[in-house]
Amino acid sequence: MLNFCSLYSGSSGNSLFVETENTKILVDAGMSCKKIEEALHSIEVEPSSINAILVTHEHSDHIKGISTISKKFDIPVFATKETFDAMPAQTEKLSTKNINYFNPQEKFFIDDLEIFPFSIPHDAANPCGFNIIKDNSHKISIATDIGHMTKSIINYLEGSEFILLESNYDTEVLKCCSYPFALKSRIACDKGHLSNTMAGKTISYLSKNSNLHTAMLGHLSKESNFPELAYQTVVDELILNSPSDNSINLSVANRDCPSKLITL
Repeated sequence: MLNFCSLYSGSSGNSLFVETENTKILVDAGMSCKKIEEALHSIEVEPSSINAILVTHEHSDHIKGISTISKKFDIPVFATKETFDAMPAQTEKLSTKNINYFNPQEKFFIDDLEIFPFSIPHDAANPCGFNIIKDNSHKISIATDIGHMTKSIINYLEGSEFILLESNYDTEVLKCCSYPFALKSRIACDKGHLSNTMAGKTISYLSKNSNLHTAMLGHLSKESNFPELAYQTVVDELILNSPSDNSINLSVANRDCPSKLITL
């Protein structure tokens, strides 16, 4: 068994849950401890049963609740050294024994889960996506906060049965939204975020050339995107590139509450 649930996903906060029969982990804790507890209880998971928290990068929508939930439930936190250094207000509140370093492109294990962090292009200290593998047979991948898609990221995503992929903004909506010009430029730059169109092209490629059968769009912007628009843009790319193959199971992660449970 390998289960995935997006507890929260969007520019206002991110936290993802992965479990096997023996192991439960969070990827990021970008909402308050109370909110994360509520989300876990809603899917019948006790927060005290979480074995580890993986951190993608130090931006507040990914780390807001990390120190509180780690301290309250004595949960180990795993991040790159550069990420810990870039979030001193959180790191100094963590118990020393719960600070664990990893390096991108070097696998490590949390009980029966193999974790492979891979580098992503984003304006953070040392940001990562993750491959999470169970028994060398089930592989899921988490890749958000990606300024642009690269061949190396595609390589890391290949072989995944399920991916949570960023679909942050629509190009035209971004141009017209209320964000200041500097923020619009940051979002659309090579170390910003991934557009709906690029998410669609990536999923389309993986559905044709890899083992991908389930995908969830995540980290949608509240101001420069809409769930229906993100979904339809990706569907259009799938139809354009794989007109005879409609087997991909596509959904959009909820912003403010847990999304449906994905079971492999």
